[in-house]
Amino acid sequence: MISLIAEKAVDGQFLLALFVAIAAAATVLTIAIPLTEGSNLQKRMKSVATEREKIRARERDRLNRQSDRVSLRQEPKEFMRRIVHQLKLGDWLGTETAKKQLAMAGYRGQQAEVAFLFFRLVMPIGLFLFALFYLFLLNDFGYSKIVRLGMTVGAAYLGIKAPELFLSNQIGKRQTSMRLAFPDALDLLLICVESGMSIEHAFRKVSTEIGGQSVPLAEEFALCTAELSYLSERRQAYENLAARTGLEGVKSVSTALIQAERYGTPLGTALRTLSQESRDQRMMAAEKKAASLPPKLTVPMILFFLPVLFVVIMMPAVIQVMKLE
Repeated sequence: MISLIAEKAVDGQFLLALFVAIAAAATVLTIAIPLTEGSNLQKRMKSVATEREKIRARERDRLNRQSDRVSLRQEPKEFMRRIVHQLKLGDWLGTETAKKQLAMAGYRGQQAEVAFLFFRLVMPIGLFLFALFYLFLLNDFGYSKIVRLGMTVGAAYLGIKAPELFLSNQIGKRQTSMRLAFPDALDLLLICVESGMSIEHAFRKVSTEIGGQSVPLAEEFALCTAELSYLSERRQAYENLAARTGLEGVKSVSTALIQAERYGTPLGTALRTLSQESRDQRMMAAEKKAASLPPKLTVPMILFFLPVLFVVIMMPAVIQVMKLE
């Protein structure tokens, strides 16, 4: 059995067929999963409600004990926490940038930080050992030892960057979703504020209405509502919202809200102006993508469309010439 597995592991045709099968399965799953899974808005909003209750418990405990040590999230898995604490991974793998990226990707609390540090340790070691085992024991591909050693080091470097790439991908998805829905959310926020609602009720109402377009934006608005209700400084809630989203439009709105809180400036005018600017930015982004489409289509046109077109046009004449000969 082991010899058969080793034989298949070095068979080029088998590996190619395996990669093609994996790619085909991934394509089918990518198309099918969005059609089969339901909306996770209720689940995410329930988690935000739980977060609100935990913020309330934390603030009550802080007022009673003058201490702020209540965790906002469940405890991380014990084996991960033990490894992270024993090796002190937070000192040499954890950075403030990583913590900020975790918050922007939607992963908050100690559990997310411990898991990130754990995988930053495990991924490079695992990929290094796998590449070492495969290249030096199963199949060397005809390369020298120096080249194979360099490939194992490259696999370890890929393992180091893999968690960061995952976070960057998650941040990009969330920001794209929030960026598309943010102008509509500003319009709803403006309507709520001008109708006489307080900013807390306005954020709560918008979070329930905008969830159909962007679940991450609804989650961030609901969390901002909780922080506005229980944090000692409302300014901190606005700054946290801007930091978690990482969008320039949200930062502008947060600045306007902070100025309105401090100086009593009219909020409706600022929200109306920012809403129009957000829509203009979204339109300019769409126009930029449309303008970049013709250059991007040039190479596919030359490689795929023009040869087929030439064959269709010239093949009748070629057939006639062949018949004459």
